[in-house]
Amino acid sequence: MTEIYDDRRARRNVGVLVSAQAFLGSQMPMIFVIGGLAGTTLAPSPCLATLPISLIVFGSMTTAPWLSPLMQRHGRRAGFLVGAAGGAAGAAVSAFGLFTGSFAFLLIGSYLTGIYMSSQGFFRFAATDVASDKFKPRAISYVMAGGLLSAIIGPQLNKVVQDAYAVPYLGTYIAVVALNVVGMALFFGLDLPKTPLKDVQATVQKARSKMELLKTPRIAVAIICAMVSYALMNLVMTSTPLAVVGSGYGKNHANDIVSAHVLAMYAPSFVTGHLINRFGVERITAVGLFILAGAGAVALAGITLMNFYVALILLGVGWNFGFIGGTTMLASAHLPHERGRVQGMNDAIVFGCVTVASLASGGLMNCSGGNVAQGWGAVNAAMVPFLALAVGALIWLVRHERRQTRDPQEL
Repeated sequence: MTEIYDDRRARRNVGVLVSAQAFLGSQMPMIFVIGGLAGTTLAPSPCLATLPISLIVFGSMTTAPWLSPLMQRHGRRAGFLVGAAGGAAGAAVSAFGLFTGSFAFLLIGSYLTGIYMSSQGFFRFAATDVASDKFKPRAISYVMAGGLLSAIIGPQLNKVVQDAYAVPYLGTYIAVVALNVVGMALFFGLDLPKTPLKDVQATVQKARSKMELLKTPRIAVAIICAMVSYALMNLVMTSTPLAVVGSGYGKNHANDIVSAHVLAMYAPSFVTGHLINRFGVERITAVGLFILAGAGAVALAGITLMNFYVALILLGVGWNFGFIGGTTMLASAHLPHERGRVQGMNDAIVFGCVTVASLASGGLMNCSGGNVAQGWGAVNAAMVPFLALAVGALIWLVRHERRQTRDPQEL
C-alpha cells in the first residue's frame, strides 16, 4: 500500500526546528569563538589550546550512539530536551572552570556541551520524519537555513557578554546556560510520533547489521562525504580565532569572521535542496568539496583580514553543499526501520573524525611552525588528502551505480 504524505505537518515541524536551530544553535558559534581562546588561558601547553573544542565534538560523537536509539524509543522531543539540558549543564560547568581557573572543569563542561551538539545534529533528520520524499531535501535545507539567525545572534551576543565579567569569557558561558533553559520550550511545539508514520509498516522487517549497512555503497560514500566536509570545516574553523588574534587582529574581528563563516554555512540552504532536486545530489556534493579546496587555497595565500573572510566564507558554502549532500544521500539509502541505527552510526563516525580534526587543529596551528602564518598554512594544507578521498569515493559511487544500471545483477 502506497503511503500518502501531507506535508503540512512536516512544514509545521520544520518551522519549530528552524526556530530551535536559530535560537539554541547560536550557542555553538559563541563557544567555538571563545573555546580555543579560553583554553589558551588555562591549558598547560599552547598545543592543547583547542582541547575544549575537541571535547565538545568528542562528547557529540559518544552521545550519538545512545541518543539516536533513545529518540527511536521515546521520540525526538525527549532527545532534544536531553540535548538542551546537556548544553545548559556543560556551560555551567565550563563557567565554574573559568571562575576557579580549572582546565579540567572546562574540559568536563565542554564534553557535556557535546550532548547538545549531538542533539542539534538530529534536527535535520527530524525534519524528514513525516515528510514526503520530494519535500525531504527542502526540509533538511530549511532547517539548516535556521543557522543564519544563529550566525547573527551568537557572535553579536558574544561581543556583549564575553568581557562582561572580570574573568574573561565567563559571561559567554553564563549566557549559554540561559539560551538552553529558555530554548527548551520550543520543542513542545513539535508534532512527531514516537514511531514515524513511515516506520509502522516496516517494524516487522529485520534491520541490517552495522557492517551490512557500511557495505552498502551509497551509505558508505554518504558517510565519507559528510565526514570529510564536517571534519575539514571544523579543522579550519577551530584554528581561525587563534590565527586571527595571533596575526594581530582583535577578538571582535574573530567574532565577525566566524559570523560571516556561519552565515555562509547556512545561507545556501534556501537553495541547496532545490539544487539537489534539479542537478542531483552527487553533483552538488562534488561542488561542495571543490569549494572547500578553494577555501584552503585562499587561506594559504595570506593572513590579511580579506584572506580570512574569503576563506571562511568559502569554507561555509563548501560545508553546506558537502554536508547537506551527504545527509540527503544517507536519508534515501536505508529502510525506515533502520533509521535509528543508521543515523546514530553516521553521526558517531562523522563526529569521531571531527574530534580528531579539532584536536589536530590546535597542534597544527600552535606547534607545527615557527609563527602564526606557518601554523595556519599547515592547518589548511592538511585538507588536501581528505578532499582527494571524498572526491574519489564520489566518482567511484557514480561509476558503480552506472554499471549496476546497465547490469542489475552486477555487484
